[in-house]
Amino acid sequence: MAGLIPQDFIDDLIARADIVEVVGNRVQLKKAGREYKACCPFHDEKSPSFTVSPGKGFYHCFGCGAHGTAIGFLMEFDHMSFVEAIESLASSMGVEVPRNESDQPAQRYDELFSLMDTVARHWQASLKEHPAAVEYLKERGIDGPTAKRFGIGYAPDGWSNVLDKFGKSDEATERLLATGLIIRKDNGKHYDRFRDRLMFPIRDARGRCIAFGGRVMGDGEPKYLNSPETVLFHKGRELYGMYEARQAIRHIERLVVVEGYMDTVALARNGIDFAVATLGTATTSEHLNRLFRLTENVYFAFDGDRAGRKAAWRALENALPQVREGRQIRFVFLPDGQDPDSYVNEHGADALVKMLENGLPLSEFLIQELAGQVDMETIDGRARLAELARPLVNRIPTGVYRELLIESLAERVGLTAAKLAKMLSAGAAARGRTSPAINATAQRRRQFAARGGPSVVRRAITLILNHPEAGTKLDGEKLAGVQRAGVDLLAALIETVQSEPNITTAGLLERWRHDDKGRHLGKLAAASIPADEEFDAGAELQECLQQLELAGRKERIEFLIEKQRVTGLSDDEKSELTQRH
Repeated sequence: MAGLIPQDFIDDLIARADIVEVVGNRVQLKKAGREYKACCPFHDEKSPSFTVSPGKGFYHCFGCGAHGTAIGFLMEFDHMSFVEAIESLASSMGVEVPRNESDQPAQRYDELFSLMDTVARHWQASLKEHPAAVEYLKERGIDGPTAKRFGIGYAPDGWSNVLDKFGKSDEATERLLATGLIIRKDNGKHYDRFRDRLMFPIRDARGRCIAFGGRVMGDGEPKYLNSPETVLFHKGRELYGMYEARQAIRHIERLVVVEGYMDTVALARNGIDFAVATLGTATTSEHLNRLFRLTENVYFAFDGDRAGRKAAWRALENALPQVREGRQIRFVFLPDGQDPDSYVNEHGADALVKMLENGLPLSEFLIQELAGQVDMETIDGRARLAELARPLVNRIPTGVYRELLIESLAERVGLTAAKLAKMLSAGAAARGRTSPAINATAQRRRQFAARGGPSVVRRAITLILNHPEAGTKLDGEKLAGVQRAGVDLLAALIETVQSEPNITTAGLLERWRHDDKGRHLGKLAAASIPADEEFDAGAELQECLQQLELAGRKERIEFLIEKQRVTGLSDDEKSELTQRH
């Protein structure tokens, strides 16, 4: 049915949905106080860290970070589209999904998925008609069954092969543009994005083609070309070969991350079905979330050159918040001049697997890399090592792993683990020190922060998520001019709860599902807020905004004073400075 689903219907559906029933029909839940717990259905774990909150209307896994509303759970667990999840939830509640016929058609991507699949099959057929492309694959060690399994094809040379075949109407051309298969020139004409390249379909968790990777067979540039970001494809979330790995292995015990799709395909050809690849981007936190939902053992295999070690270090930095006991992260560096593709073809699968098993654990790679930047023979060098490690160690969650890493680091520095741990935590505390509070509400906030709680902005966002009604009477104008990370998101949340005073926690999370700024809202919504009989979320929010308003004024005064010293002030700025002083 055409038409947009009204936003107020979606909000009401989420508010009325029984999240416990939705999840409980698919996962065995156990009552735990006001909430329900289970072992997470999105990653393997022995003790339950998956929580369902009926009061807030959402689920959150403290292990892998998965979170969402009833709609999000249906999308993730049952592999539904957004519209399908709404229709399924509405059907289970006995209500009909309304449509606004006067609005633009709802964004249903069925036609785009169908187009991508059709083009993929077209290129697969084209491969058979081009002996040079087939011969190239054979030279690279890729046989017919492997090419078929990964859906490898060939895009012939020419500026309009895809455009001529699949863009015979204005609507068809727009679909080609929406999927990144063609490019629009400045004069309004179009041409094919992929030409004379081997084509590798990139599939989502359901096996649908969402993008392509193209590789030249000669010396052309760029060597690798991926689809651009589209409504179907977000390279910071997807991993090439993940779908194929899940199809090949019933229970994935380990995954190795490589840098390209040729590496992934070559490893699979040699029986290593647990390889995946990032898509022209560094390993992101979302990549890591997906990896750890499937396995506790992740290996990164990189070229042994400078670029490979740099990529490995970026992966390490993003992995730190994910590190905890039970998870194993190793880094493997191949000999100079070789990548996983060439290495496995030359030395065989057993040799590569042995290299993976002997890879550097994350802790050793971290210390080794930092120690190489200082003179470990001197006191100054060892002190510098501790200082370089401080911000990295403080990103690791508190637990056994962090304690053991500090012990290893302390041994290299020449201190006891207890002394080094105290120094590292003291540095973190010094950076988070604030002026003393003068009332009971502020005292509770400071105590909350002392236990690892958030900044003022994060605290305010957490309060609004947990108590949306408390934000309805706030003066959002106090945030005008405040230059702090997250303030724009806080202002947007305030505006939303004031325009829709009945919106729930789950409704807010659903509203920000696809927003990059809202990626961490689920974790904040799951936070346990200390409260007593005198707890007043509204009063605490007012105090947070007052603090931010004062901070904004201070920053503005400092800016004006510095500008006065350097370039001078206009008459209006002089007047403003006088008034603010």
